[in-house]
Amino acid sequence: MLEQWKLTPKQIELVEKAGFGYFRMIPTISLDNALISALVERWRKETNTFHLPVGEMTITLEDVALILGLPIDGKPVMGVTRPPGNVCENLLGKVPEDLTGGMLKLTWLKESFSKCPEDAPVEEIERHTRAYLLYLVGCTIFSTTTGNKVSAMYLPLFKNFDEAGKFAWGAAALAFLYRALGNASLKSQSTISGSLTLLQCWSYYRLNVGNPKFNQEPNDGFFPFALRWKGRATGPRSNSNIVTYRKALDSLQPSDVKWLPYRDLDYSPEMEDFKESLILRASETVLICFDKAERHLPDRCLRQFGMLQPIPKDVQRWERKIRFSDQGLDVTKETILQLKGKNQAELKEWMDRRLHIIKDEESVDESMYMEWYERITRKFVGRPESLESEFQRIVTAMREIADIADSLLKDEMGFQDRQSLDEIKNTALSSLMDVVEDSKRSRRKIATKRKREDDPSPTISKEAALDVWMH
Repeated sequence: MLEQWKLTPKQIELVEKAGFGYFRMIPTISLDNALISALVERWRKETNTFHLPVGEMTITLEDVALILGLPIDGKPVMGVTRPPGNVCENLLGKVPEDLTGGMLKLTWLKESFSKCPEDAPVEEIERHTRAYLLYLVGCTIFSTTTGNKVSAMYLPLFKNFDEAGKFAWGAAALAFLYRALGNASLKSQSTISGSLTLLQCWSYYRLNVGNPKFNQEPNDGFFPFALRWKGRATGPRSNSNIVTYRKALDSLQPSDVKWLPYRDLDYSPEMEDFKESLILRASETVLICFDKAERHLPDRCLRQFGMLQPIPKDVQRWERKIRFSDQGLDVTKETILQLKGKNQAELKEWMDRRLHIIKDEESVDESMYMEWYERITRKFVGRPESLESEFQRIVTAMREIADIADSLLKDEMGFQDRQSLDEIKNTALSSLMDVVEDSKRSRRKIATKRKREDDPSPTISKEAALDVWMH
């Protein structure tokens, strides 16, 4: 756990130089696996967006900067790839015995480096800090599906802490999460990696689905905004299961969405460090994390920036895997233009990210967008409720109404009150019969082509319903 690392003031200074000063303050947030699964079901890797009843939405660079406090502008997160044993020896001063496939165990990093002596020499402080940063990214933004290892390829990026602070760590975190969501959305994959704290907090802010309740008011005025959800819930999340979340997402209306969730939050002075780079929230570019390249497509989610949403253009194909030599790649403006091979376009798009900021369009008819969207997507994920479940739910509600009606003292009622009570009972009974008949007709429409001799749906006569109602 990150809380078990004890950083000295000098280490904290180095962590801040590397670009993780705000991010390190985010505590461990309890994950809602059912909510995450419900969101994964709606992810489309072709567009890197969630397909919801209200239209497409996604996690943007703005969300990363404000929720996690990671820099979203700078050099792409790529580096020199060298033998992992040599890297560990040079930058950590030791090599784990079970280093296989270039992966280090997080437990080894914690056991070996979690406590740095106050009087340690500069070289030892730097080694402990590199180990902390590698552990930090390994259990958060670059977490693997195993959950207990991190790749040594990130370690050389922390060789020089000032240089590490020039990387766009937030953009790399989003590229990693996009790829993880795409993989998890496939039937063949049952796990997910990446920053699930970002995914979950995004849902809290944007969709207001699955939000936990806290003993105290959520923290406003703090940065990064993930701190708003710091604390312990008052009890288990009510209805915290995937079926409930599917229904909540299926019934989502435009008025339920917080299109501009950060507009009314109190901004702290620390926000000044990010304001200039937030223009990239609407940049149509390619996000890069070593060999991963993922498109950032704000033109499909313009309502998240306060703009009207037209029909988006077709997604341009891109090379999802960055190929570079074992000697690494020094990514500068000059060398990018000289690159050869398939990935020149993807890398150049990131270098030109400020040249592709989406502008607001005038005279946009959003109804045309929704007509187009409904033709190309599946708006609902949840399965229709079975007739048996629906009938039992309604019968329970009818019984509750009957109990309330029976608790009233008719002897003390006037003629009109008794007549009104009888009308309520008759209306409820009539509604019960209508719902049953409508449900049966609906189920027949989606029945399979095979003919069944007997209708499996329960047949409810008026007399039987009346018997349920009275008893």
